[in-house]
Amino acid sequence: MAAPKKKTSKSKRNSRKATWKHKAAVQAQRALSLGKSVLTNQSNSFEYPSSDDDDDDDE
Repeated sequence: MAAPKKKTSKSKRNSRKATWKHKAAVQAQRALSLGKSVLTNQSNSFEYPSSDDDDDDDE
């Protein structure tokens, strides 16, 4: 027979939520930083095809 579970405390709930939100904020900051570096052509960690290479694929 299933036993009733204990209620999670507010502090534990808030701690878990804060951790989740902090991880999301860090990922958002990294994505924004990468986007800015790509737009300014200063990216070292992101490779993408340039528009000049499109003509070489036809031959």
